[in-house]
Amino acid sequence: MIHSTAIIDKSAKIDKSVEIGPYAIIGKNVIIGKNTVVGPYSFIQYCQIGENNKISNHVALGNDAQDTKFKGGENNCIIGNNNVIREFVTIHRGSINQSTKVGSDCFLMAYSHVGHDSILEDKIYMANCASLGGHVLVEYGAILGALAAAHQFVRIGRLAMLGGGAMITQDILPFMLANGDRAKLYGLNKVGLRRNGITPQAIKNIKKVYWQLFESKTIFTEALKIVEKMQAEENMGDEVAHLINFVKTSKRGFCRTALKI
Repeated sequence: MIHSTAIIDKSAKIDKSVEIGPYAIIGKNVIIGKNTVVGPYSFIQYCQIGENNKISNHVALGNDAQDTKFKGGENNCIIGNNNVIREFVTIHRGSINQSTKVGSDCFLMAYSHVGHDSILEDKIYMANCASLGGHVLVEYGAILGALAAAHQFVRIGRLAMLGGGAMITQDILPFMLANGDRAKLYGLNKVGLRRNGITPQAIKNIKKVYWQLFESKTIFTEALKIVEKMQAEENMGDEVAHLINFVKTSKRGFCRTALKI
């Protein structure tokens, strides 16, 4: 059902099962999949939206990138399935020949912001007013507390959890807890790991790697070599392999530890 007061651009492709509330505006180059609900007063343009999404009132999707390099064009925003996008959330479209992407099963709470060219994988939770600058990558299952903010080009690792108000200027390693201004690591996100089916042995292996990298007092480059050798000889699992690769591919550097575990 599309409310009579909604404004729909002629280029929009909207499944017949979609609900669009009063005074919503659907602009150019929009695709909306089955059973998605768009709340009152929302504004959507340059977006490809999947199925079963719940988009609340006053949401703005596909607005122009807040980037001085942005000169218009057809860059868009791609949103998956089964997401909850609450009131006053803003997701900006890509800047230069790129798309902003939100995966599936994400929960973006009120006033959270996803900057241009950012990529959110599946099952991301952003609490109220959490904000991402441009080109941020958030890996699977990460949680951002209220008012947390990430600098542009930062990566937030798989199943990491950021406390409320965390200021993230460097990469957050996968599987970790982080908090503070500027954010530091506070050990493993053990509760989150267990909830996501990570085995006790895998958690033990991640902790072993964390200790070697940050608590062994070994020069970091040497500690990383030790960890790589451990992985090669013991095959400590996919989680450790992902953690090592994340460290090695960091471009901004990554947050260091605040406390021992």
